[in-house]
Amino acid sequence: MTILERLIHHLSKLPGLGKKSASRIAYYLLNADTSYTESLSRDIKELKEKIKPCHICGNYTEENPCSICTDPNRDKSILCIIEQPKDIQAIESSHGFQGLYHVLNGVISPIDGVGPEDLTFLQLFDRLKNEQIQEIIIATNPTVEGETTALYLVRQLQGTHIKITRIALGIPLGGDLEYADSITLARALKGRNEIG
Repeated sequence: MTILERLIHHLSKLPGLGKKSASRIAYYLLNADTSYTESLSRDIKELKEKIKPCHICGNYTEENPCSICTDPNRDKSILCIIEQPKDIQAIESSHGFQGLYHVLNGVISPIDGVGPEDLTFLQLFDRLKNEQIQEIIIATNPTVEGETTALYLVRQLQGTHIKITRIALGIPLGGDLEYADSITLARALKGRNEIG
């Protein structure tokens, strides 16, 4: 296998890339400026060396704890529970949340052999004992596994003083009702807000 074939093979393993896209990227890199490819390879190498999970929330960071956990302007009474560190970026880009995060590093999935003990629930429960959290927002994905994880968390926190909420799920802005599935429509109707 040539270096080019090996690179295409490795690139094709990246999420969302097939062999054609990987081939296009490889040929682009062949024609790119040497300083660009050297910088790219250095960044990929440093990615694994310098970026680690925050010991508080689980977000990927170069500093430990991360900049979100140490930001004095964040609302430390609200904790958003998410599946993966990449979910933080999605929520942060909305500019609609100023609380803290907790990454579970997955979801409960018995079929895949993933139980609550495989996720960061123990660290979460320690945080809830030691921090002044008043509200938890469960922001797991609207999948069977995401819902199972949310239900598990709700059951574990029953009887506590903590307010538990779930992100609203429904019709996206600009979406057409005719293309929405029945579960999404039902949730959108159930989670409706009063106007006027």
